[in-house]
Amino acid sequence: MELSEPQLLHTVTDSVATVVVHHPAKRNAMTAAMWRALPPLLDTLADDPGVRALVLTGAGGTFCAGADISTLRRSPEEAQALAVLAEEALAAFPKPTLAAIRGHCVGGGSQLAAACDLRFAEEGSLFGVTPAKLGIVYPASSTRRLVSLVGPAAAKYLLFSGELIDAERALRTGLVDEVLPEGELAKRVGEFTRILASRSQLTQAAAKEFANGRTDRDAYWTGQARGSGDTAEGVAAFLERRQPRFTWSVPGRG
Repeated sequence: MELSEPQLLHTVTDSVATVVVHHPAKRNAMTAAMWRALPPLLDTLADDPGVRALVLTGAGGTFCAGADISTLRRSPEEAQALAVLAEEALAAFPKPTLAAIRGHCVGGGSQLAAACDLRFAEEGSLFGVTPAKLGIVYPASSTRRLVSLVGPAAAKYLLFSGELIDAERALRTGLVDEVLPEGELAKRVGEFTRILASRSQLTQAAAKEFANGRTDRDAYWTGQARGSGDTAEGVAAFLERRQPRFTWSVPGRG
């Protein structure tokens, strides 16, 4: 496959998986094949014990300009269904996820970014939720996720108008967590994901479930904590003034 073809690229370095949306001819717009490819790729990375965090980004100077419009023309219902499946797979990824955003993060790109746990953006990035420009009904799950990030008023502004907002406004509304000067995004993402990879996966996995609304598994996580040794290691490392060596990992699903 030629590198210029639409595809999802991925690497794993220092316990951090990086997934790159690569469709340079159309500003990294997602094709149907790319939407289909994302859930199984995420399953593979979730089951890899060497992966402790995941970064989603776009090739070059653009995060993702949305869905490839040619797929919408052929079958808008199928294209939307594929996008929702990919979005939900990303939201369900059991380890911390971070969207590293440059340039346009629009339409389906915003869906993917919102499905990540955190979003860091470079100055000059632009964000838009654009179904109103195409006469598309935005999925209920995607709408709820957007509302949970920015609140009802900001979500309505984005959805009703389809207008683009800059990174500074996205930061104020809660759509992104940090805005970095040009040229500083990769460095900051690298630093922060190394921090994530050094922390307790047990704490992160439980917190992610609870924050996402799954609040019926206190007993399960109490049992996991009791048998993990992570708490004892964390306390010992603190008292001994050293970095902890946490050993609990997300169980594989294979």
